[in-house]
Amino acid sequence: MAKSKTVEDIMEELSGIVSKLEGNEISLEDSFKYYSEGIKLVRTCNDKIDKIEKKINIVGGEDVENEF
Repeated sequence: MAKSKTVEDIMEELSGIVSKLEGNEISLEDSFKYYSEGIKLVRTCNDKIDKIEKKINIVGGEDVENEF
C-alpha cells in the first residue's frame, strides 16, 4: 500500500512543476503535461485541506451546535 502524500509533499511537487513551467526550454506538450499534473495536485491538496478543516470544526465544536 502506497503512503499518502502530505500537504507539504504536494506543495513541494507543485513548486517543482512551477519551476519547470517557468523554464525557457520546455515544449508546449511538456508544458501541458506539467500543467495537468499540477491541477491534479492542487485538487488533491484542496481535498486534504477540506478534510482537515472539517476535523478542526468538529474538535472546535462547530458541528456539535448544528446537530441539535
